Amino acid sequence: MQVFDVRNKLIEPDKYVRYTGTGTVGKVVDLKEKNNTNWVLIGETGLWYSSDLLEVLDEKYVKTKFKDSKNKEIDIEDIKNLRDDFENMELDSNVAEGGG
Repeated sequence: MQVFDVRNKLIEPDKYVRYTGTGTVGKVVDLKEKNNTNWVLIGETGLWYSSDLLEVLDEKYVKTKFKDSKNKEIDIEDIKNLRDDFENMELDSNVAEGGG
């Protein structure tokens, strides 16, 4: 079975892809066809993505870990998770009360 991305490039196991909806990058773990749709399993998320919403990346441009100013390694997925946590945070009027 051959599976192609949004740009008509061949998707294969162990290749890196990006989900165009969120920018999530991961390595292809498995491929399947179900209900006339090709699906791609990305290892980093453990989720199946429709192949027509993915784009194959050149591995030399894929960088998922960075170093901060203190030379501490940071994973890009950790940053995305922090962003999501902040977006989902509820504000409570009891948290910040003025004194006086």
